[in-house]
Order: sequence, then structure tokens, then C-alpha cells
Amino acid sequence: MRLDSAGQTHIGRRTHNEDAYCVLPDLGLFVVADGLGGQEGGEVASRCVVDTFVGFGLRLEKDRDSTWPTVPDPGRSREENLLSACSALAQRNLQAQRVGRLREMASTVVALAVGEHGAAVAHVGDSRLYRLRAGKLETMTRDHSLIEELREAGMEPPGGSGNWRHLITRALGTDNAEPTVQRLRPEPGDVFLLCSDGLYEPLGMDGLMRRLTLASAREVCDTLVADAYEAGGRDNITAVVLRFAEA
Repeated sequence: MRLDSAGQTHIGRRTHNEDAYCVLPDLGLFVVADGLGGQEGGEVASRCVVDTFVGFGLRLEKDRDSTWPTVPDPGRSREENLLSACSALAQRNLQAQRVGRLREMASTVVALAVGEHGAAVAHVGDSRLYRLRAGKLETMTRDHSLIEELREAGMEPPGGSGNWRHLITRALGTDNAEPTVQRLRPEPGDVFLLCSDGLYEPLGMDGLMRRLTLASAREVCDTLVADAYEAGGRDNITAVVLRFAEA
């Protein structure tokens, strides 16, 4: 399949951009990270995560026999094992730097790896992956958040739960950093969106759906980010878009 991809970020109405992303179609690697810990800490954390994913991806590209930071699971695809290893390595790198003014830093991540035989997604926290297929938009990740844990336990969050929506239960750099990794099978016509909460919260599912049908990944990406800002988005806003087509 042919792959059209693009990425964009915007500071929003914040004083610092604590989001980071990468779009590396030659490596089949796409990442969005949303830093936590305030200003410098958030910026350092998200950049550390993205740089770690990119660095390990490049190392494997140059040397397929390079040592992995974790033992690959034979029951998983190469893409699943790659994202699991990158997450573990990013966790180590972040924890090693959590000293002094950076002691509270952490980061969410959502990452997509695309290979010859399929794809995989890994996420920690509330950055998300969406898929548009045959006119239907689905959220492919489930937030690691207090609200989602309550729902999974069969309880609805209390009324006025807007103040709870940013309470995440996992983040890279913290003691609870286990990624959720799953295999995907892209099909021609699929559109994937990786994004931070600064994008999906102002637009909602309907807003995302309308813009994901635009002609190119670049047009989709730029329109999503600009419209999220115009819709009043106060947080940093980041999107990475992939469109799959017949070869």
C-alpha cells in the first residue's frame, strides 16, 4: 500500500509547547507524546520519549541484529515488539533524568509502527489513535485514566466529571508506565490519526470525522490543528495523520 503522512503541532494558548511528535514513513514510525510536569519538565519529557523511539528505530534500521532493550515476545509481531521495546527504553531514559527541577516530569505517548505485514499501536496515558474506515470513525486506544477505569469497573463517573478527565493513571516516567500494545491491520482507504488531548477535546468525534475526509494527509493535519485552536483549544495541539491507499 502507498502511505501519505503528515504531522503538525501548535502551542495553543499555553506559554510552552509540551507536545512532541515524529513522522518517519521510511522507518514506518509515527509518534505523539504529551509531556507532564510543567513547562520545562513537560518539554523535556515529551522530547525524550520521541527521541528514544526514533533513536531505537534508526538503530534497528542500520543493524537488524542490534541488541534490544527487552526480550522480544515470539507471540507478538515485529511491530508490537518494537513499540514495546521503545516504550521500555523511554521509561528508563525518563526515570534516569527525573532529578532536580525535572523530578516530576513524565509523558503520555501514542505510537504507530507500520511494516510490510501489518502495523501495531502502543499507548500510555490519554494520547489517542483514531481510525476512519468506510465512513466510520473509531477510537483504537482506551485512555489510561480514572474515568476509563471507573467505566471498566461498571461505574459511571459522577456528574460534572469534567474536572476528572485529565486524571491519567499511567505515564512514562512514573511507576505505572506499562504500555497497551495491540496489532492492527490497515486496509486501503484507512485514515489514522494520532493526537494529544489538545486536539480531540475541542473538536469531538463529529469534528474529527468531518476533517479526516479531506484530500491529503497534510491538508487533514493542518486543518485539524488550526480548527482545534479556533474552537477554543487552550492546551498544546498535536496531530499526526496517515492515509493508506492501493499501491
